[in-house]
Amino acid sequence: MFKRLTALLISLSLAWLTGCVSPPDPESNLTPEEKRKRVQDRAKIHTELAGQYYSRGQYRVAIEEAEIALRANNNYAPAYNVLGLIYMDLREDGRAQVNFERAIRIAPNDADVHNNYGWFLCRNPAQIDLAIDHFMQAIKDPFYEIPEKSYTNAGLCVLKRNDFEQAKAYLQKALVIHPDYPLAVLGLIQIDYLSRNLRVAQTNITRYIQSYPLSADSLWLAIRIEHALGNDQAVASYGAQLQRRFPDSNEARSLREGKLRDE
Repeated sequence: MFKRLTALLISLSLAWLTGCVSPPDPESNLTPEEKRKRVQDRAKIHTELAGQYYSRGQYRVAIEEAEIALRANNNYAPAYNVLGLIYMDLREDGRAQVNFERAIRIAPNDADVHNNYGWFLCRNPAQIDLAIDHFMQAIKDPFYEIPEKSYTNAGLCVLKRNDFEQAKAYLQKALVIHPDYPLAVLGLIQIDYLSRNLRVAQTNITRYIQSYPLSADSLWLAIRIEHALGNDQAVASYGAQLQRRFPDSNEARSLREGKLRDE
């Protein structure tokens, strides 16, 4: 009886000790190169998730995903780039600038980072020239797949100081690369509007709305053009579409607040 009890106690002790042993580390047998790749993949996946949440306006979750990416790799420039965009939208300019600048220090030749940082800087009239420098830096990258975007951003940026000729030059360069690029086409219509070529702007915005997917930007420009021409019925029609399709947009908010003056 004593022997059986002793054997049972030994068996239980061994089982308890076995349960206390930590499971093997799944990465213990990986080579250093394989470990680096796994870390890079983890950072990339969570940054892509952050970008998806950002595009849907789910900023809190987007920030969490970007921070997970940076915990995996704190030198991953795309994660800082996404954080810069998020904080820019949240109007937390200090945090946006810190993240964009960190991304540029890590990846000084990254066209996407230069383009986004340029757009951030363009919000400040005193930094428009610096913003243009970043757009041009993006365009210099031979592997940048959408240089028309940076040319368009440069055009829209200088348009903020009513430099119509330079704005038109940048927008036309975008259209040489990508004919009918929507944002560049809309930018040229905005130049006509701001230059008070209202009939031309009206014709072109009507054609644009018939040819391209509707956006808050295009409807807002149509509203302002028709308002400048005194066409209240058209203003009401476009306004209804803006409120129905894009109720949470800044443009819809401006319409509700009656902000129809020229930009």
